[in-house]
Amino acid sequence: MKTFTATPSTIRHDWWVVDATGIPLGRLASAVAQLIRGKHKPTFTAHMDGGDFVVVINAGKVALTGRKGEQKRYFSHSGYMGHERFTPVRSMRPERVVEKAVFGMLPKTSLARQRLRTKLKVYASAEHPHQAQQPQPYTLKASA
Repeated sequence: MKTFTATPSTIRHDWWVVDATGIPLGRLASAVAQLIRGKHKPTFTAHMDGGDFVVVINAGKVALTGRKGEQKRYFSHSGYMGHERFTPVRSMRPERVVEKAVFGMLPKTSLARQRLRTKLKVYASAEHPHQAQQPQPYTLKASA
């Protein structure tokens, strides 16, 4: 039997809409990263972009478990000594928090950066401009 390798002619990109209301941030990020990479498809090929487009709505209502709302900080550095900056999660835009969490779940390659830039669409509210693509709802269970 011959090994299957995806080619651009065999790849199909679907659209999914994920409602982040009440979903823990890590669980949301890992599910979205799998959809973006295409790991949920039997035709997954690591070196090809076979993933789907994902629209995350209600990013402002994502659940931060424990004391992450008060304690979680994001690190950035300017390159100069002593110029590190720590930004608390509550002072950031909710779209950016979800994007950073999904990026953390992707492999650190140029293909992953391209996928994140083109395939992930995050919105803080329930309205989004991608109705014409007819995204299918993707359901995740909220924490109990």
